[in-house]
Amino acid sequence: MTATARDRLIVGLDIPTIGEAETIVKTLGDDVLFYKIGYQLAFAGGLEFARELARDGKKIFLDMKLLDIDNTVAKGVENIVKMGMSMLTLHAYPKAMRAAVEAARGSDLCLLGVTVLTSMDEQDVIDAGYEYDPHTLVLRRAEQARAAGMGGIVCSAEESAAVRKIVGPDMAIVTPGIRPAGSDRGDQKRVMTPADALAAGSSHLVVARPIVKAADPRAAALAILDEMSSAL
Repeated sequence: MTATARDRLIVGLDIPTIGEAETIVKTLGDDVLFYKIGYQLAFAGGLEFARELARDGKKIFLDMKLLDIDNTVAKGVENIVKMGMSMLTLHAYPKAMRAAVEAARGSDLCLLGVTVLTSMDEQDVIDAGYEYDPHTLVLRRAEQARAAGMGGIVCSAEESAAVRKIVGPDMAIVTPGIRPAGSDRGDQKRVMTPADALAAGSSHLVVARPIVKAADPRAAALAILDEMSSAL
């Protein structure tokens, strides 16, 4: 079955309280199926909220960017599988990815390797001690994620086309830093419109501020869904 725009849009609940998150979810209603929960909300009761949303039939992308010794990563993944999550991020380090893949084996959890954060440019990558420019580092980590058996990659839409050539047609490419034309970039340095990101090879788009901070979040979400539908 071909994935629709509703299957591919992930609304980032990058907001400080469960009450605000509940309001957004209620406002968006059945128009939005998929939500991302990251650090900000996770540490304000968001993990239990994630369980509740999953029980209510929503799909949850748990953006925890795990990285630790193999056993710790594996035990964390085992419990996240039990939570009923749909997607989980970990940093795309080969040993961590292999441990996570083994721990998630037989489940429906899609493991995503985070390549290079979309808030980072070339100087940021150099400052972090890497010898590669962002594009080269993304491609190297995409190759390693494919080799480890990961379900997908998180990268900027600017790298989606190149990553798609490496990972093939079946792995997910999840793209943050999506900004509809005319919207504020915020702290993102590598951004793209929804239609352009899909055309470049992204399979799922994460949109937070342009929806959750909009005067009318539902109208903003519907406009993005319409743009995505036209591009599919």
